[in-house]
Amino acid sequence: MPTPVVMPQMGESIAEGTIVRWIKKVGDRVDRDEPLFEISTDKVDAEIPSPAAGVLTDIAVHEGETVAVNSVVATIAQPGESAAAPAPATPETAGKGSKPNGHSQAPQAPKAPQAHRGFHGVPVPSIDDVRRQKSSPLVRRIARENNVDITQIPGSGIGGRVTKHDILGYIEKGTPEEAPRPAPAARPAPVGPAEAGPHDRPAPVFAYRQGARVEVQPLSVMRRKIAEHMVLSRRTSAHVHSVFHVNFSTLERLRQQKKAQYEALGAKLTYMGFIAKAVIDALHRHPVINASLDGDNVVFKKDVNLGIAVALESGLIVPVIRNADEKNLLGLCRAIADVAARARAKQLKPDDVHGGTFTITNPGQFGAQFGMPIINQPQVAILGVGTIEKRPVVVDDAIAIRTMAYLTLGYDHRLVDGAAADQFMSDVRQQLENFDSNQV
Repeated sequence: MPTPVVMPQMGESIAEGTIVRWIKKVGDRVDRDEPLFEISTDKVDAEIPSPAAGVLTDIAVHEGETVAVNSVVATIAQPGESAAAPAPATPETAGKGSKPNGHSQAPQAPKAPQAHRGFHGVPVPSIDDVRRQKSSPLVRRIARENNVDITQIPGSGIGGRVTKHDILGYIEKGTPEEAPRPAPAARPAPVGPAEAGPHDRPAPVFAYRQGARVEVQPLSVMRRKIAEHMVLSRRTSAHVHSVFHVNFSTLERLRQQKKAQYEALGAKLTYMGFIAKAVIDALHRHPVINASLDGDNVVFKKDVNLGIAVALESGLIVPVIRNADEKNLLGLCRAIADVAARARAKQLKPDDVHGGTFTITNPGQFGAQFGMPIINQPQVAILGVGTIEKRPVVVDDAIAIRTMAYLTLGYDHRLVDGAAADQFMSDVRQQLENFDSNQV
């Protein structure tokens, strides 16, 4: 029986992906788990493995095309087996008027809203299911928090899906039930920044002048989606940041003492391993930092799934170390190195970028003293690590040289108060400055 290949969901808020490259072509033999195609989302660029061994008999979605998650993008069959039926259309691709073989298809009358079985037993969703799938979980959460009915919003996404831009624009303009706003009164002169009202819009600023020497390149899929999610995060969370100056001298001494032992075990003892361990232990003592908001409810996460931001040439991705609280320092060092290497090699799997509860990002690796990171939704906090270096500090009324770094906690003030954030950071600093050598 032919096996459908679907677009995977690479994160809880991801609703679609773009085929960047087909590694195999129609007629090629593929093994199970062999890289089949490469996708790009705002979370990750990744090579997707084949779900089965066989022959690639059909490619339904071509390079450069964007489709919803769980859409069938290809078919794999056994040698000599016929791919008798085309891949099923998903809610986002249904009604486009063509089959994979290129023949046009006459429009069909709407069917009753009942579920039935489609291609090889794959369930075809009801009309109500289709309507719900026209938005991502993030969009539905925004709608719920603003009492907006998604079905009343015309969607500009694939197959009419309501995008983040659609719902944010809808909320900004006002719902149909609101009374129309009167037109602003004519002004005799341009308004200065201090006088501008809430409905005034600045004049457009153009990126370059006609005839300027420029090179224009389109944003990559990952870069475009990162931009959307960062703007959405700033709109969603009330961002506040706390900065702590931390003494890493004890950790530097432990690293020098133990690094040879770790190398013998095939691991590298890094500052990030120590920081991850201190953060994980502190999250258990301060559970609100490991929580999320869901409407009017607070969701406290029992597990610590630690996101580690990895910088790539094409953007920033955050693979997740699942159940990081079950690992010792050696295990954390191995896991951090593993997810970073697989992210750079585009070998991350869907579970590797899904379900994070807290994120650590490290702008200090490039020399930044500290940063003000944006929260990775739907989390409520993120830790930024500044550059770790020797600095003059005052110790017992004398100037001393110590290995120091700034750690910045960005947190969502809707849920986390300043006192709770600073208590968490004080806990992390205490552990780092007095790290238990028995844990190394």
